[in-house]
Amino acid sequence: MTDPTQDLLPEGLEDRLPQSAAAAARIEAAAMQVMRSHGYDRVRPPLIEFQSSMAARMDGVRTRRMFRFVDPKSLRTLALRGDITVQVGRIAATGLADAPRPLRLCYAGQVARITGDMLDPRRESLQLGAELIGADTVAAAAELVELAISALEAAGATGISVDFTLPDLVDTLADGPFPLADDARAAVRRELDAKDAAGLKEAGGEAYLPLLYAAGSFAEAAEKLDTIDSAGVLDTRIEGLRQIAQRIEGRAQITLDPSERHGFEYQSWFGFTLYAEGTRGALGRGGTYHIGGSDEVATGFSLYPEDLVEAVKADEDLGAKVFLPTGHDPAAAAKLRAEGWRTCAALCADDDAKTLGCSHVLDGDQAKPL
Repeated sequence: MTDPTQDLLPEGLEDRLPQSAAAAARIEAAAMQVMRSHGYDRVRPPLIEFQSSMAARMDGVRTRRMFRFVDPKSLRTLALRGDITVQVGRIAATGLADAPRPLRLCYAGQVARITGDMLDPRRESLQLGAELIGADTVAAAAELVELAISALEAAGATGISVDFTLPDLVDTLADGPFPLADDARAAVRRELDAKDAAGLKEAGGEAYLPLLYAAGSFAEAAEKLDTIDSAGVLDTRIEGLRQIAQRIEGRAQITLDPSERHGFEYQSWFGFTLYAEGTRGALGRGGTYHIGGSDEVATGFSLYPEDLVEAVKADEDLGAKVFLPTGHDPAAAAKLRAEGWRTCAALCADDDAKTLGCSHVLDGDQAKPL
């Protein structure tokens, strides 16, 4: 008796069937073409690296989420990548260390993690993105936000929204108008992340309470943040956010949550999250940061378009397909393929065009509708 479980896939992994595979391929190609057209050169790091190298550039954090195993050749621990950004940083610091800055790089590939979470049980994802190495200015941030929006638009996303944040907000305020001891800063960050007003008071962060309410549509939230910052230590950051918002005005809905840190543990002064209509979660994140190991400044973003693939796959056009009867003219079939048609050749006289999903049939040298 056949075991019905023998062909099951592990939890969080799935096959891509034709509609889904076509949608994923189109989205990747469209997004990468946008990045290429803006001067970003593609790099292709390996799927597997030494675990110690990745850990060093990730400050040892998140390595527990990576698949690890021993290399039978070197007897060292290898890791299956869970984030391509780290690898791009390594490339910039090694193979392209002498390349002129700012250095524009882009990438696309699969990443894996040991476990998913309740909101996203997926353990393998497509990650694509762009990194601007050697610059973390307002101009660099604005370029990357615009590029991310353009990539999502080309991929077919609609109703795009961008949520800005200031990842180093607590440290900036704690060093100035709202002083905090080093051991209290982590607690204040934690309670701000949890949006817990009572917990924030208990952690000694009562002065930070207004930050919980300085979130919402960009213009209003920026004004509230300006009011909170009576000492003016955030003036340059707020002005930077306004310049970035001006660059993308009309292309996306813009919001601001200045104390949001989820997913921004490595960002410096600026971070952003991307959303779109018809998708359940964030499609990507980005911001300014320092490359682990070399400490070089950079600005970048990563897109995870799996939810977009799910949203559009049912309507994905696989393209018209022309049935080639037995004895057809090979030159005529080649001409159709050169014009962009898909062809499906009969292997025997009993093959049926409609059964094989064809929309046309080759008649002489012409594709005629069925």
